[in-house]
Amino acid sequence: MTRHEEIRRSYKELGGMANIYDGIITRSTLLGKLMDSLIWGLDGELSAKWIEDALAPVPSGFSGRLLEVPVGTGVLTMPLYASLPKADVTCLDYSADMMANAKKRASALGLSNVAFVQGDVGALPFEDESFDLVLSLNGFHAFPDKDAAYRETYRVLKKGGVFCGCFYIAGRFARTDFFVRHMYVPKGFFTPPFETIGSLGSRLHELYSEVELHSVRAEGIFRCVK
Repeated sequence: MTRHEEIRRSYKELGGMANIYDGIITRSTLLGKLMDSLIWGLDGELSAKWIEDALAPVPSGFSGRLLEVPVGTGVLTMPLYASLPKADVTCLDYSADMMANAKKRASALGLSNVAFVQGDVGALPFEDESFDLVLSLNGFHAFPDKDAAYRETYRVLKKGGVFCGCFYIAGRFARTDFFVRHMYVPKGFFTPPFETIGSLGSRLHELYSEVELHSVRAEGIFRCVK
């Protein structure tokens, strides 16, 4: 079994413990599969692709310092960290409730290399150039102060380090744009303004020396080198 297959099996198992949010991401429940297809236009293959593409920049055997912000419920990343026992991982989230779920998943997997910190991405409690890799999955579309989030994730990354992850981008899949506009924004799940593939590329190129960027439906997926 490959690394990706092991991780995929693990996050689907963890997703079975989950709420609606995790069920959508992992397609581990019938409701999750229906909502993933309806809102995001994804089938099983495309869903697996965006997750694997977003996590691919984290090398197999990575042993440096990694910051994940926001960690959310940890449903996708705790299995990844289980495959990286030599990594020094810090997971940060503003929501104590979300992070409590991530802690439970880390405990269920017996992880000893992961620390949890409650904090604000707009004012990260870390020194400059503290991390070799900064990972952000599905967070930037929710951050109210996106400029501060870009600035802070750049600040704490070491020279030559990697910033990678994914989040919602507008203008790539009309059905997702509709649900974001009429459901996610009114409920406070997402916070405008939103990046397009063009605006995100421009912003990342201003900050980073190398940028790789593509999309899977409405998921913008990026890998940048400082």
